[in-house]
Amino acid sequence: MHIKSNEPYSNRTPELRMMVFASLFAALTSAGAYIQIPIPFSPVPVTLQVFFVLLAGSMLKSKWGGLSIIVYTLLGIAGLPVFAGGSSGMGVLFGPTGGYIIGFILAAYTVGKLFEKAENADKSSLLINVINMSVGVLVIYTCGFIQLMFVSEIGPGAALALGVVPFLPGEIIKAGVAAYITSTYKL
Repeated sequence: MHIKSNEPYSNRTPELRMMVFASLFAALTSAGAYIQIPIPFSPVPVTLQVFFVLLAGSMLKSKWGGLSIIVYTLLGIAGLPVFAGGSSGMGVLFGPTGGYIIGFILAAYTVGKLFEKAENADKSSLLINVINMSVGVLVIYTCGFIQLMFVSEIGPGAALALGVVPFLPGEIIKAGVAAYITSTYKL
């Protein structure tokens, strides 16, 4: 079957290529949910999802990076076990860890926007990439902290102790590795 189009093939290729990469990053983020280290005193496990969210935003930029994480989220809402620990459904989004998932979408978009601005200003470097990734981590943990605090009905200090502080060393490493990869490779 051949679909006719007035556009030459070469004009459609970049969009198709970005769709494929967005799907790939949605799948990688899903796989990252299965690589987890539970923390006994927190409802939030350590996963590789943040790493792939940061890479999606930085490598695919705002539009496609954000869309890839929206696809990931919709897969989880539809019932596929793509959230941390193989969980799924709307209940996860309304639970104590749902804010992190919302933060994933916002972070991928924000990191993408920051990378677009850096590239347009011709100021892309490893240091700028680390700063951009750090902003993405801040977005994720701000959303996660707020929802954890309200859903679990705990104070800000307890929410920071349970859902932010224990994860920061790992997030610093993930952000650094993601910044290095973004500085080294382009899609």
